[in-house]
Amino acid sequence: MIDLGIDKLALIGAVALVVIGPEKLPRVARTVGTLLGKAQRYVSDVKAEVNRSMELDELKRMKETMEDAAKDVNQTLRDNATEFEKSWAESTGETPAITHDGIDYSPVPEYRHPKKNWRLKQGAVPNWYKARNGVRTKALSGAARVARYRPTSFK
Repeated sequence: MIDLGIDKLALIGAVALVVIGPEKLPRVARTVGTLLGKAQRYVSDVKAEVNRSMELDELKRMKETMEDAAKDVNQTLRDNATEFEKSWAESTGETPAITHDGIDYSPVPEYRHPKKNWRLKQGAVPNWYKARNGVRTKALSGAARVARYRPTSFK
């Protein structure tokens, strides 16, 4: 790097004063200062981007190692679970569930239509009781309500 001391800066300033002149020197100094500031910001941005990319690479490597470890743990748990299910089925006398790649292929119960238990879905209060006591069982629109409850003299 260039080693600029006080004496060299003074020499550069004196030459610039003679060459540029005292009228234009402040404007040139401001322009050079802004250009140097922009160059320093650009260099710092490039350094920050390089550091971010290096950290991103490290994080990617760390993520891959964590995923590999998680896969190993998952596979170990699956192996242990299948061994446990086999031993449990042997000890209880049940037929073991048929699994392949973590999917259970055990027999599926027969489909039952949801209307079969319609009594369970009915309310506890019978409809005849609701009708006798004036409990609304269906929602009415505003126009239907007006038409239903309008006095007979206006019909």
